[in-house]
Amino acid sequence: MPIGSRSLLLTLAATALLVAACSPTSSNADAGQARPNDWSAATSQAQGQTVSLWMWGGDPQANAYVDDVLAPAVAAEGVTLKRVPVADTQDALNRILSEQQADREQDGAVDLVWVNGENFRTGQQSSAWLCQWTDLLPNLALTDPQDPLLSSDFGVPVDGCEAPWHKAQFTLVYDSADVANPPTSFDELEKWIADNPGRFTYPAPPDFTGSAFVRQALIESSSSTALDLKADEPDKQSVKTLMDRLESWSPNLWRKGATYPKDIAQLDRLFADDQVSFTMTYGPATLDALVKKGTFPTTTRVLPLDSGTLGNASFLAIPANSANVAGAMVVANAALSPEQQAAKADPQTWGQFTVLDTERLSKEQRSLFDKLPVSKIVPSFRTLNKNADAELPAVWVPVLERQWRATVLR
Repeated sequence: MPIGSRSLLLTLAATALLVAACSPTSSNADAGQARPNDWSAATSQAQGQTVSLWMWGGDPQANAYVDDVLAPAVAAEGVTLKRVPVADTQDALNRILSEQQADREQDGAVDLVWVNGENFRTGQQSSAWLCQWTDLLPNLALTDPQDPLLSSDFGVPVDGCEAPWHKAQFTLVYDSADVANPPTSFDELEKWIADNPGRFTYPAPPDFTGSAFVRQALIESSSSTALDLKADEPDKQSVKTLMDRLESWSPNLWRKGATYPKDIAQLDRLFADDQVSFTMTYGPATLDALVKKGTFPTTTRVLPLDSGTLGNASFLAIPANSANVAGAMVVANAALSPEQQAAKADPQTWGQFTVLDTERLSKEQRSLFDKLPVSKIVPSFRTLNKNADAELPAVWVPVLERQWRATVLR
């Protein structure tokens, strides 16, 4: 799910004109209907509602999962799920904020958003999200309330304003046919790059994965005491050290750092075409399907770093002006069910790590996960999550992206 960094102010006026000309996507919402205050009321009000789920449309497996697996499940509960693909999650937020300015308080076109940390924070600042609703979801009880990945989204407290969907771990990926002795630390990776010029690169921020790589590099390049995760911005000296380091890599990168892949899709194509020996992902469980399809070579392997890598969780948020709050709650609850979480975890379906605490599941529910295929390419989440780094504060993301473009991009 990519992090957008385009300015809301540049697009807000144009989006508002579109909003004025468009009607809500659901014609069956009662704008005056009270928000449900218990699960019985939610399921009752949800009957016949059409829920518009706005989400990044660039992942075919994600799209197929929502259309072919999740949508039929919620249809059985009386709710129609309509997937609305967007090029950037911020497009959904722009729509919500524009409707907010137009005083559309309960008849918004967006009912549910696959949201990310930066956009969640921006929406929180503008009171764009409905809060105090997740505790009504019966399936939330199957998650661990002490799990730090589920209580904070890029440093922003969740506070009942979004429901967890799946977990992710930032991961470097390499071709073992090219890399005989893979590096296990950032310092070793830096040496490998110098010894193998032209065989490594990363997407240019603000691409989601490229931005994650820069955040990971900041952690690896900083002292343990330099990064105060409660600060409004990263330590300036740490940022300078990082940018100097990344700039020093440029001559040994693909095309000598004169250009960078515009997004992760382009980097994946370079990797598939053997133009580079590494790619990277925040969703490593999808690698099995890419190898099976022949997109990636059979020698594709995951590269865990000894010091750990960034980990986070994806969430579903309901806009405060959603026309179909009850239906959106039913979708979010269904998405948290053991059946949906296990189906989504199957690499042949989508391949996303579950947010459920398996210790809270029944024996029958746990068996759904026990039956999942064991990957020869991707280690278990427990292995990947070892020594995991907490995601950096969302407010830091645009700062790092701007500094990278000003310093490293030539």
